[in-house]
Amino acid sequence: MAREKQPEPGPEVAPERSYQELLGNLNPIARPLASRKLTRKLYKCIKKAAKQKQIRRGVKEVQKFINKGEKGIIVLAGDTLPIEVYCHIPVMCEDRSLPYAYIPSKSDLGAAGGSKRPTCVIMIKPHEEYQEAYEECLEEVGSLPVPL
Repeated sequence: MAREKQPEPGPEVAPERSYQELLGNLNPIARPLASRKLTRKLYKCIKKAAKQKQIRRGVKEVQKFINKGEKGIIVLAGDTLPIEVYCHIPVMCEDRSLPYAYIPSKSDLGAAGGSKRPTCVIMIKPHEEYQEAYEECLEEVGSLPVPL
């Protein structure tokens, strides 16, 4: 008996996972979580900010600039493990009255920031080039319910 040849899988791009599928990987601390619509707006704002070099990427860098008193929107990835890596960032944001929100995917967050690597936290700084998008995101993130 001849073996049937299995078709070889070609170089496939990873299928884009839906928002609902991404929600299955969330940490228990991922509150307040951005809605699907707000998540898209945040990605667009991050892309615009990355072009203007107005983002801070990574836990160490974001933490350093929060301590220095820099203002902006903090976007955290909800699927980062272990949680201890960045669980202190929301507390720092609340102490300094900075708006923050979680989004479902660190790989999407890294891609929006112009990186090939996943990123667990990004700070979007205000800039006149994308002021309208920034203000819209700031208003919506600020209106999210703060966890107790």
